[in-house]
Amino acid sequence: MQRRSAQPPLFASPASNATAPAADINRDMRPALEAAGLWLGLVDVNRGQQSWEQAAPVFQRAVSADDWARSLQGARSPLGKVKSRKMHDAVFTRSLAGQPDGEYVVIQYDTVFENKAEAHEMVTMVYGIDARWRVAGYLVR
Repeated sequence: MQRRSAQPPLFASPASNATAPAADINRDMRPALEAAGLWLGLVDVNRGQQSWEQAAPVFQRAVSADDWARSLQGARSPLGKVKSRKMHDAVFTRSLAGQPDGEYVVIQYDTVFENKAEAHEMVTMVYGIDARWRVAGYLVR
């Protein structure tokens, strides 16, 4: 798995060249995928504060709630509403550059927005000490 260092959560997230076709996703990843879907639901309706509150501590340390809400508004508003979102792949890893070893799932989506027919979203999930999957990074391009 190739790794890049993490930057602010909206604009960069650890990337992976390894892929796992959607049909081959391990059942153990399902809770991470479900948590990502719920979190994206908050992002889709511009609930920046709530999405920040639901994110992992590493996300919250990287950006304040107010800065996240402004960044989210600036990045997502021009795209318009989500018309469709399909998971492209999901990769489980125990190691990401710049992060402590742990349990991570990097999920990539192909997304169609009202004003952008072909977009790609990446959500990086981390399994926390509270035994919950939470968002550690988000990227849309």
